[in-house]
Amino acid sequence: MLFISILFLIMVMAISSLKTKITPILFQRMSSIILIYAGALSLNALYIQSIGSGIGIYSGLFHVTFISQLLDIFIYIIGASILLAKPLAINVNYTNTSNTLVNSYKNSIEYCLLIMFSVLGASLLISSSNLISMYLSIELQSFAVYILSTLYRNSESATSAGLKYFLLGSLASCFILLGSGLIYTFTGLTNLESIYNLISVTGPISSITLGIALGFIFIFAGFLLKVAAAPLHNWAPDVYDESPTIVTIWLTIMPKISILILILEIFTQITSVSPILESLDTVGLNTITNLLLISSLFSLIIGTVVGLAQTKIKRLLAYSTISHIGFILLALAINSKQAIDSFIFYIIQYTLTNLNTFLILLAIGYILNYKTILNKGSEKDIKFISELKGLFFSNPILSISLTICLLSMAGTPPLLGFFSKQFVLYSAIESGYYFMAISGILVSIISASYYLRIIRILHTEIELKASDPKSLNDETNTTVGISNIHSLLISSLTLLILFFVLKPSILLKSTQLLSLSLYSS
Repeated sequence: MLFISILFLIMVMAISSLKTKITPILFQRMSSIILIYAGALSLNALYIQSIGSGIGIYSGLFHVTFISQLLDIFIYIIGASILLAKPLAINVNYTNTSNTLVNSYKNSIEYCLLIMFSVLGASLLISSSNLISMYLSIELQSFAVYILSTLYRNSESATSAGLKYFLLGSLASCFILLGSGLIYTFTGLTNLESIYNLISVTGPISSITLGIALGFIFIFAGFLLKVAAAPLHNWAPDVYDESPTIVTIWLTIMPKISILILILEIFTQITSVSPILESLDTVGLNTITNLLLISSLFSLIIGTVVGLAQTKIKRLLAYSTISHIGFILLALAINSKQAIDSFIFYIIQYTLTNLNTFLILLAIGYILNYKTILNKGSEKDIKFISELKGLFFSNPILSISLTICLLSMAGTPPLLGFFSKQFVLYSAIESGYYFMAISGILVSIISASYYLRIIRILHTEIELKASDPKSLNDETNTTVGISNIHSLLISSLTLLILFFVLKPSILLKSTQLLSLSLYSS
C-alpha cells in the first residue's frame, strides 16, 4: 500500500510541476494521511490469527510477525508526526517575499517524498528475513536519508553533511555486503531461517560455522556504523550539526529504530536454540556479544565525556544520542527476557524524548529567527547553546517543555527516561554485568551536568532579542508561526514524559508482551 502511495505522490509531484494548484501544504498533509492510514492497516492486520507464528511473503524475502506489525505502526505514527510538525508560513504574500523563501517551501514536496521512501525502507527492513531483502531495504532507507541531508542545496553545511553521511554510510553498507557475501560463500544460502537451521546442525569448529560467524561479525560492524555507535561514531556529530533541524529529527530517529530492531531479531534468533549456542559458543556468539559490549562501553564513555566540551546544541545532542545507544547495546548484549524488555522500552523512550526535543528546538529556531527567515528566505536553526539565553522569560512554555525533555534524558525520576535507564541497569546487575552497570550509573551522573548547563542557560541568563512581530508583518504582509499540530505534538509528548509514572502499565505491559513473543519465537 505504501509503495503504491509513493507512486501516486510522484505522479502528483509531476502534476504540480505543471503549475497546477497543488500546494506544498496539501502535499504534506496527503503524505501524513497516507502514513496514518498505513498504520491503521497494520493495526487491522493484527487480527489475522496466523500472524502470531509469522507469515512469509514474497518467496520468504520478508517475514511478517506480530512484532513487525506493531513496530510498523509505531514507525508510521512517528513519520506522520514529523511530517505534520514541519513549520509552515501562513498567509504568505509571495509578491513581497524573496524567491528563496518560495523555493524553500517548494522543498517541502521533495521532503515529504523522501520521508515516504525512508519509511518504506524502515518498514521493509524490520520484516526482512533474507540477506538480499535486508541489504536492499537498508539501501532504500539510506539513499533517501542521504538525499534528505542535502535537500537544502543553497546551504553549504547541509551539502557537506550529506557528503559525509553518504561516504561513511556507503562504508557501512560495504561491511554489510561483505558479511552477507561471506555467509553466502560458505553456505550457499541467503534465507536467514535456513542459515540458523544450518548452524544448529554443524560442528563448533567446522569451516561453515567459522565462515557464518565471520560474516555476522562484519554485518554487525556495519550496523554499528549505521547507528553511530562508538568507536564508529565520528560522522554523527558533524552530520547532525550541519544538517537542518527538520532533517536532523529524522536522522536521529528512523534509521536507528529499524536497524536496532533488526539487530535484535538476528541476535535473538542466533541465541534462541540450544544447539546454536553449542556450535557458536567458542567462535561466534562470544565474539558478537563482546563486540556489542565493547561498543556499548565506548559509546557510554565517549558520548558522555566528549559531550561535556560541546558548545553547539545539536552536536551535544549527537553525543547524547551516542550515550543512549550505549545503554541500548548493553541491553541487547545481555540478551535475557528482562533485557529485551528494557531494550524495546528504551527505544520507545528514546524515540519519544528525542522527537520532542528536536520539535521544541525547531519551534524555538523558527520563532526567534522568523525575521531572518522572511528577509533572507532561509530556515535558520538554533546552532549554539548560548542562543537559548533567557528563553524562559520570553517563552516559558517551550522552555519548560525543553527542560522536562533534558531532565528525562539525564534520567531524573520520576520522568520517562529514568525508568528506561533503571530497567537496563537492573538487567545488567541481574545478569552479572557489574562493571557495565557501574559504568552506566557513573556516565548517567556525569552526563546530567551538560543537560543541567542547558537548563541553567534557559532559566537564569537573560538576554532577550525579541523583535516586534507587528512591525514585521506590516513590512512583509506575512504571518509566520508553527502549526497547531506542532504545538499539540510538543504538549502531548511533554505530558507523556512527565506523567508516565501515573499510568506506566500500558507501555510496560506492551513491551513485556513483545519481548516474550520475540524471546520465545
